Amino acid sequence: MKIYFYVNTDKPEAALARVSLSSLANVYSHKVVDSGYDADVVISLGGDGTILRAVHEFPGVPVLGFNLGGLGYLSSVEKKDFEKAFEMLAKGEFAVIPRMTLAASKNGSPRRLALNDIVLNREMSGHAAILDLEVDGRGVTRYLSDGLIIATPTGSTAYSLAAGGPILTADSKSFVVTPMNPHALSIRPIVFGDNSKFKITSHARENGEGGKIGVYADGVRVFELEASESLDIEKCNEGALMVDLSGYDPYDVMAKKLGFGGTAIK
Repeated sequence: MKIYFYVNTDKPEAALARVSLSSLANVYSHKVVDSGYDADVVISLGGDGTILRAVHEFPGVPVLGFNLGGLGYLSSVEKKDFEKAFEMLAKGEFAVIPRMTLAASKNGSPRRLALNDIVLNREMSGHAAILDLEVDGRGVTRYLSDGLIIATPTGSTAYSLAAGGPILTADSKSFVVTPMNPHALSIRPIVFGDNSKFKITSHARENGEGGKIGVYADGVRVFELEASESLDIEKCNEGALMVDLSGYDPYDVMAKKLGFGGTAIK
């Protein structure tokens, strides 16, 4: 199998790990290549942010995360299992799983893709954002909040979860819209089907304050919305490809990495 190591250059240990892991990969008859586009699998060395960058840089190439970061929810292979992972790849004990992605565009601009989420965030400190949400051409509600998170099932365990959103299983064909610190107590996250088309419009307050919104795709700033400007978001046909090694248990990962351990009452 042809393998490309995608390294988080901000982590010096990742560059060192690449050298030792290249030798280990050769032991299991894998060929280390110099480009992700020539690889059968891209192995990211870092944390979840490194996986997201790898997915964006090498669309259509399956990505497997070796965790050299902290939580590493997406980077599911821990250091103690690196060698085992090479063995399983050599034996074909893995599956390539498509993950849904989102596409955001503004005024017909080129689409920007996200595996985790599209986040709209107020740019002026102390001024809440006013955002109107339409789904499939119908008005849903107006948010007075710090912003909105539109997350995929993959991204539902990231920023959206921290903001109070639900966990969506990876195979659920749905997205979640989670407000960030909404002013109204009645405003809660909403789960929509994956064929939903979202339009979010920014508004200034009556005194003209606010209205400037930053738009982030997987943490990268891609647009800015002025007052009365809109952002269109929908499912992207080009999904991301992730590698799940045989025996991967998403519920076990939830328990270990998110503390989703259930009640202690017997």
